[in-house]
Amino acid sequence: MISYAQKTADEQPSAATPAAEEHIAPAPRVSVQAFCETVETAAAVQAAAEDRRLGKAHIKIQMGGMPAAIEAYRSAPTPNVIVLETEPRGDILAGLDQLATVCDSGTRVVVIGKVNDVTLYRELVRRGVSDYVIAPVVTIDVVRSICGLFSAPEAKAVGRIIAVVGAKGGVGASTIAHNVAWAIARDLALDSVVADLDLAFGTAGLDYNQDPPQGIADAVFSPDRVDTAFIDRLLSKCTDHLSLLAAPATLDRVYDFGSEAFDSIFDTLRSTMPCIVLDVPHQWSGWTKRALIGADDILIVAAPDLANLRNTKNMYDLIKASRPNDRAPLYCLNQVGVPKRPEISASEFAKAIETPPIVTIPFDPQMFGSAANNGQMIAEIAASHRTTELFLQIAQRLTGRGEAKKPRGSFLGPFLEKLRSK
Repeated sequence: MISYAQKTADEQPSAATPAAEEHIAPAPRVSVQAFCETVETAAAVQAAAEDRRLGKAHIKIQMGGMPAAIEAYRSAPTPNVIVLETEPRGDILAGLDQLATVCDSGTRVVVIGKVNDVTLYRELVRRGVSDYVIAPVVTIDVVRSICGLFSAPEAKAVGRIIAVVGAKGGVGASTIAHNVAWAIARDLALDSVVADLDLAFGTAGLDYNQDPPQGIADAVFSPDRVDTAFIDRLLSKCTDHLSLLAAPATLDRVYDFGSEAFDSIFDTLRSTMPCIVLDVPHQWSGWTKRALIGADDILIVAAPDLANLRNTKNMYDLIKASRPNDRAPLYCLNQVGVPKRPEISASEFAKAIETPPIVTIPFDPQMFGSAANNGQMIAEIAASHRTTELFLQIAQRLTGRGEAKKPRGSFLGPFLEKLRSK
């Protein structure tokens, strides 16, 4: 019998929720074979195979639907996941019964069909089908369905990775990454970790006034040892909700990495932390590009000059094109208002990038310099300052956690409002 992870209608995201705003955990290294009836569905599955969240999955597409799948597995082992498109004219249940006789134990089945009927759905679940998706499907439907098979309802939510990178060196991207992570941990009460990926010159340890004996270098140079317990030993606790995976910031060795060098570290952090903030150095290599494209949300930090505008535009366009099913990267302007310095305005940036910056952070060397030299966050030395509020705004945008919404349509609404006003 085919094993399954039962899904209910309540687990499906609201149709009003934009797909790009939805947090979908990536799938592990699994094999997926799709048997399609229509070229439209085949195209959607092909596009899904190129999505970052299915980057580790091996996906093969064939035409022929249910009959082709039954014939294929008479003499071949079944993959981890089978995606079946069915036609209304066929007997879906009889076909599944026949498929079950040639399926290996543990194979998960996703059925794509045009019949929207709860009785059929219950029969499919009873036969061990993992998910039933109503056709026609688009790319994000396929991504959501396959990835959802490996996110058990009883398991902890897979962590969200936020990557922060500078459009140019010296724009303060690390400072912003560290302060935003502080806001996520302190103001949003979300357990978070900062991973300082600038192994040679990282400043997270200095900014948080930490000097841990171990850090991210121990993990990246010992990939065979990386697991939850090992990573936990490397984390330095900054606050109740914030931990640090520090960079050694030494030059006793070179830090040339392959493109997948950090994959196991990120995967392990995802399984243990709700939020991971990557402080990505300003360089362009296989692993930095992979870290950015593989993140759930991206913040580009730019200063208001021409080189930053060009670099922001190039990074924004590449990342957006590489992640067609994700929210577009966000960007902010930092160090705005340096005396006597000609600057490109936020409106000119918005015109070139075709979207406005999420915030504009004013130049304040006294405040930022004091925080850096004292190993403190801006919120620690200027809790009520406008810049502290800006960091919180960035944190809310990146995590999708804004102000608490008022209950709608609840008979307790007026009563709760009276209590709040007292």
